[in-house]
Amino acid sequence: MEKLIIPEQDIINALCISTSRKKQVKLEEVEIELMYDDEYGFSAEAHVHGRQQILIMANIIEAIRLWLEEFLNRDPYAGIELVLDDEQGIIAVVQ
Repeated sequence: MEKLIIPEQDIINALCISTSRKKQVKLEEVEIELMYDDEYGFSAEAHVHGRQQILIMANIIEAIRLWLEEFLNRDPYAGIELVLDDEQGIIAVVQ
């Protein structure tokens, strides 16, 4: 099976959906910012109703799995690798 590249905006969308479901708020009430740090790796900041939550890489992968299954009808347990790309930002490569 060919590799699937999930762009940064779709990762953000997946995190928005996942966070809105967990917090039981409207999708429009969630803001997400993806981050990368050489020491800590990939993470994201979620803002809901003025409150901030740090999402670790496991949370990001979980949201991408949800996105793969519900929106792309793909195997959610395929290998997912987060990559920092100079041109595209943070992307996910799905095997």
